[in-house]
Amino acid sequence: MMHSKCSFSPFWASNLQAPADAAAAHSNELGDLPEWNLSDLYPAPDSAQVARDLEEGAAEAKRLKDVYQGKLGQIAEDGAALAKVIKAYEALADRLGRLGSYAGLLYAANQADPERAKFYGDVNEKLTAMWTNLLFLELELNLIDEAVLGAALQDPELSHYRPWFEELRKEKPYQLSEEIERLFTEKSQTGAGALNRLFNETMSSLKFHVAGHDEPLGLEATLNLMSEQSGAKRQAGSEALAKVFKDNLRLFTLITNTLAKDKEISDRWRGFKDVADSRHLANRVEAPVVDALVQSVRAAYPRLSHRYYKLKAKWLGMDKLAHWDRNAPLPEKPERVIDWPEARQMVLSAYGGFAPEMAGIAEKFFDNRWIDAEVRPGKSPGAFSAATVPSAHPYVLMNYLGKPRDVMTLAHELGHGVHQWLAREQGPLLAPTPLTLAETASVFGEMLTFRKLLAETIDPKEKKALLAGKTEDMLNTVVRQIAFYTFERKVHEARRQGELTSDQLNEIWIEVQAESLGPAIEFHDGYEVFWAYIPHFIHSPFYVYAYAFGDCLVNSLYGLYQEAHPGFVEKYFDMLKAGGSKHHSEMLAPFGLDACDPEFWNKGLKVVEGLIDELEGMEEVG
Repeated sequence: MMHSKCSFSPFWASNLQAPADAAAAHSNELGDLPEWNLSDLYPAPDSAQVARDLEEGAAEAKRLKDVYQGKLGQIAEDGAALAKVIKAYEALADRLGRLGSYAGLLYAANQADPERAKFYGDVNEKLTAMWTNLLFLELELNLIDEAVLGAALQDPELSHYRPWFEELRKEKPYQLSEEIERLFTEKSQTGAGALNRLFNETMSSLKFHVAGHDEPLGLEATLNLMSEQSGAKRQAGSEALAKVFKDNLRLFTLITNTLAKDKEISDRWRGFKDVADSRHLANRVEAPVVDALVQSVRAAYPRLSHRYYKLKAKWLGMDKLAHWDRNAPLPEKPERVIDWPEARQMVLSAYGGFAPEMAGIAEKFFDNRWIDAEVRPGKSPGAFSAATVPSAHPYVLMNYLGKPRDVMTLAHELGHGVHQWLAREQGPLLAPTPLTLAETASVFGEMLTFRKLLAETIDPKEKKALLAGKTEDMLNTVVRQIAFYTFERKVHEARRQGELTSDQLNEIWIEVQAESLGPAIEFHDGYEVFWAYIPHFIHSPFYVYAYAFGDCLVNSLYGLYQEAHPGFVEKYFDMLKAGGSKHHSEMLAPFGLDACDPEFWNKGLKVVEGLIDELEGMEEVG
């Protein structure tokens, strides 16, 4: 719905990256890590440009309302006149998006800074007021008679926006009166938006007292212990996480209950029947397609995660893996630190091997300081690529520590960045890509980098470690994200019957985790509360299946690339350039792929299965 446009919404890649507290230990050996330069958006929060755009944006939003409200039906009789309105609306969307992106990126770089938090909150309040003035526009456009709109769209200027109108019409059954939409928009500041901010600032301020550490650690540093070579360190990290999550469980339970109820109220008023219907609409994907994906992945649990973790337990000399051993490195895994210059070369070389144009776009991010890789206290955890607006360029945030997985994260986020850069030509209304396709370039870029690393690796132990790491990443992307989606469904469905206790949430979490991870994983006391830190549940309900969608899609695409599918590179770039201007079926048709076919998903899952087969054949290695 339109009221969401005022918020800052990056593509979140992972919540298991980058321990901010470990920066000092690696700063020397990693080289100079870049800190992004946001001056391409605005010079400073107190700059005249920010004040000007806030003032002029508010004036333009009011002007559009004063001039066009109640008149769009009449204006639509002249396609050229309607095109003029849409272009003015699009230009304002770009300006408001620039303001929202700047405030969001500034805040993400240091969420502990009260001045940045205030600026972020103040800007979003003002943007919300502006978007509230524009609520009438999309509502009135959906009241235009189909025949009248069809005739208007014959105008050459307006026809560019045909895909946008088509998607807008799909929202028509769920739109409310302008007065109610206005109320929903204004109340979001003190409702869901406020709870999102509370979650962010709580998580960024948590401190974990880990056995063996003199000083308390932040969330990411503690999560990072789960991939340490030492089992004692992994256990200590897990126990510290569990203790702090339990200490704050009442708050996380309240946030989860309130947001789920908030969504239920919105869904009920709008007429959405299923808990995930609004997400499917936003993703421009049909529920049966998502159902086919979920069913295929859940049916594959025994062939994928269950089999792999049984194999890993054997490698580690255990009957079962404790939950903190799930991401443990392999025994005798070669450990080396990859500095930033080498990481840059790895990714650009992999991208260039596929298409020089892809490497050229990615290089802009390094040369122009569009990346923030430095690890700092207060910085947003994880990694993302923020598209910002077509008149500017994307920015990438990550927390780089020099591990091979960090290189994969860099490749992943730059894939997003390349995608967002290529889609800019579609303009503010058509550039945004649905979440189901938003992961395409990121996962593909990650796969290119992985395959290059694997091909250049000679040592058998290192090759096995790389294969195992990639397999675990794919299990985390496909199996774990579908398990997350299943958890969310159960929570939101149960919340419709009444408020959930912490114990009920814990029980749902363990039930879903046991199904997805299998009998080779043993859950110890404390793991039942690990649902509390997953940001996707808070920020974007049901977002998570997009990861599995993207991974399985890319596996199928990469298979075609390896088979030298005719014109693959050109078709691939056309898909990225399309942004949100085409439905997923149109995007996949040139490749002969159909997401409605369960076999499409099984083909993608077989790639993961093949990696596990390869690992089984390497059991004699280290």
